[in-house]
Amino acid sequence: METIRVLIIEDDYRVAKINKKYTEKIEGFEVCGVSSSVQEALEVLPKLRPDLVLLDVYFPDGNGLDIIWHLRKHFRDVDIILITAAQEMETVQEAIRGGVIDYIIKPFLYDRFETTMRKYAEYRQQLTSTDPITQESVDLLLQGVRESIEQEQSIPKGIDPLTLQKVQEKISTFRLDGITAESFGKQIGLSRTTARRYLEYMVSQGTIAAELAYGQVGRPERLYRKI
Repeated sequence: METIRVLIIEDDYRVAKINKKYTEKIEGFEVCGVSSSVQEALEVLPKLRPDLVLLDVYFPDGNGLDIIWHLRKHFRDVDIILITAAQEMETVQEAIRGGVIDYIIKPFLYDRFETTMRKYAEYRQQLTSTDPITQESVDLLLQGVRESIEQEQSIPKGIDPLTLQKVQEKISTFRLDGITAESFGKQIGLSRTTARRYLEYMVSQGTIAAELAYGQVGRPERLYRKI
């Protein structure tokens, strides 16, 4: 299996760190570099020669859309996935015209990111096939990676992606008999109310399960368990 080299172009170091961590969690991918500005990206591209670029739109020294067209002119074999807060239709349209593989709106869930990356890896594998091309295989290549913007699974308001990541990482520590929001909040430094909001969100996503536990005294408690 080939190793796909990824260049992250993102000016927010916290987001860049998350993107790097997410990428390196997926087998077959390695981050070959991180650039925090348009100028830096243009300088490292000839040296790094990545297979895939994870690109933001907004930079203090320029626009990520300009990088798309630079890549199309000078590095036509490099694929692009936009990861950005930009939701203007004009930006989406120009990105699609520039041939981006996918358009992921911040903030996003790891599952959404992983799905795109794995489909992209499958897409590259299909390109190595020596079998004659068919209409069906062309359709799969064109539709298999790019998700429609309407299906974008963005994180709702009130859920911070950095805090959500911290909560997700703690799931493995859940006791088999479950844990309350209050106990979980104490473990990671959140109030009971905030911890419950994140836990309930993860229940809605099918990541964990919840049930009521009835004790001998007082109101029943809601317990959260690993699935």
